[in-house]
Amino acid sequence: MQRSEELKLLFEPVVEALGYVLWGIETSLQGKDPVIRLFIDSDDGIGVSACTEVSHHVGAILDVEDPISGEYRLEVSSPGIDRPLFTLEQFQKYQGHQLKLRLRRPFEDRRKFTGQLVKVDGDELVIQEGEYEYILPIQLIEKANLIA
Repeated sequence: MQRSEELKLLFEPVVEALGYVLWGIETSLQGKDPVIRLFIDSDDGIGVSACTEVSHHVGAILDVEDPISGEYRLEVSSPGIDRPLFTLEQFQKYQGHQLKLRLRRPFEDRRKFTGQLVKVDGDELVIQEGEYEYILPIQLIEKANLIA
């Protein structure tokens, strides 16, 4: 299980109990500035007070459970207009939209793709980039964002 999935199991019940959706988690725990970044969402939007509330509760969980050794910075924010996509369901919701993708390893000698998400087919994404269509397994995707 990836680190983000482990953290999601810890945080999601608390975030949902506060009335928000845990949209996704990014971790960058290597290097000199380690970060745990949570994206939260709600039908009413996300303001600073929601981020502060979630940060307080998640910080308490991190203090008690101590799933990360060493120091790190916790950030909580809205997914925003160029929202990152994490799950198959999120990709399905945004079919027809423009995306920017970065892959974990090269596909046809490339790691970066920008194009329209034509469809989600099983666990693969069909991306239209110019006149070409690419079928990319979701497991290859390191980072994906909508283009506003």
